[in-house]
Parts: sequence; structure tokens; C-alpha cells
Amino acid sequence: MKRMLVVCVVAALAFFGLSWMGPSRASAEQELIVSAAASLTNAFQEVGRKFEKANPGIKFVPNFAASGALLQQIEKGAPVDVFASADQKTMDQANEKKLILPETRKNFASNGLVLILPAGSKAPIKSPQDLNANEVTKVAIGNPDTVPAGRYAQEVLKNEGLWEKLSPKFIPAASVRQVLDYVTRGEVDAGFVYSTDAVIAGDKVQVVATLGKHKPILYPTAVVAATQKKDLARRFIDFVLSKEGQETLSKFGFGKP
Repeated sequence: MKRMLVVCVVAALAFFGLSWMGPSRASAEQELIVSAAASLTNAFQEVGRKFEKANPGIKFVPNFAASGALLQQIEKGAPVDVFASADQKTMDQANEKKLILPETRKNFASNGLVLILPAGSKAPIKSPQDLNANEVTKVAIGNPDTVPAGRYAQEVLKNEGLWEKLSPKFIPAASVRQVLDYVTRGEVDAGFVYSTDAVIAGDKVQVVATLGKHKPILYPTAVVAATQKKDLARRFIDFVLSKEGQETLSKFGFGKP
């Protein structure tokens, strides 16, 4: 009986000991919160895993959304250590509002803008001009106010004299990945996304045009001013710009900054 009691006590102590150690170990793991443009989702997930491997004890915590939405979150006090935008304008706004440390701002990638159709589509679309066709009724585009890809698309269409003509056909999206989803599911006739998004979609979409007549698509990143982990945030930016980080971005179709 005594022996049984001793075994039970030891087991109980072991259980509670492990339970106590679990949270302690978790709290010892330092988190790095990175708010990044939706188009970076796949690439930054891999970059984050490699950063964790190179920095034991660090947990990479990504937050992906449209750049404008991320800026609004930071402005409202969301806990963020690093901000990575898909355009210069959004990062300029962050700088003007003193939400980033300007000396840490770096361009780390470039991209292209393409016009895509659902796989198997027979629509006679080869260029933005073809979106005028009567049989084309739904064109997905990111909201230009918050989605950089939508802003680039708007610039292209205005330069082509098509913005006002096509406006009734637009299906607005909250991010470039939502545009991609609309197209892959065949819910729209066409959509404007980054070339990297088309790569991710693979054979679910067909690229019919690579677009020009827009500002260079350069991705900037910076340390968020309110972070308490400035050194760690700088270390992550350095990693993104390192050979390993750049090779990972290249793997997902991003170009050099």
C-alpha cells in the first residue's frame, strides 16, 4: 500500500513539474511579429522557418494582409516588430506617421503585375483593352485605397484610358490573394495580381499579359518604432537581405530590389 502511495505521489509530482516547466519554456521563447503584404505569404513563411533555424529560441509570428490594412493595424497599436509592404507609398505613410524607424528602411524585393484568367477560360482576353468586350462582366481588382496591387492596376488602366470605362465591371478585393482566389474559383472573368501570385496558383490560372505603365514594384521593410525588440527586428531584416533570404524570395518568383 505504501509503495503504491509513493508511486502515485512521484507520478503526480512529475506531472505537475512538467506542467510547470512547459509555460516556463514557452515564455523563454522570444516572438518576432512580422506584418507583411499578402503577396509575401508563401515566401515569408519559408523565410521565417529559416530565420528560426538560424536563431534558436526565436519564434517567427507572421501576420499577412493588404499593406494598407496592416498600416492601419500598426497605427491603432497592434503589437508588430517588423513591417514589410508591397509598395513605397504605404511605407511612406508609415514614415510620415512616425510608425517606423526610417534608418532601418530597406528595399528587399521586386515584382511584376499580370492579368490572369481562370484556367480553361475561352474569353478573348489578351490585354487590358480586351476587358472592354461585352462578354467580360467581372474583373477582380484589389481596392486601390488599401491594396498596392490594386493601386498599380489602377495606374495601368488610367494610363491606358480604361479606368472609367471598366469601373462598372470591377469586383473589389481586400487583398491581392483575394483577387487570386476569385480567379482560381472562376468567380470572375479576369483579375490583376502580381506575377508571384500567378506562380503560386500554377495551372489554376493562365497569365495573358504582363503589364507595364506603372511605377516599379519595390517592396520595402522597416523596424516598427513601437517595438521593444529593435535588435531582433533588425536581425530579421538583415536575414531577408542576406544571400539565404534573397534565394528564398527568388524561389517564389520575387526579383532583386
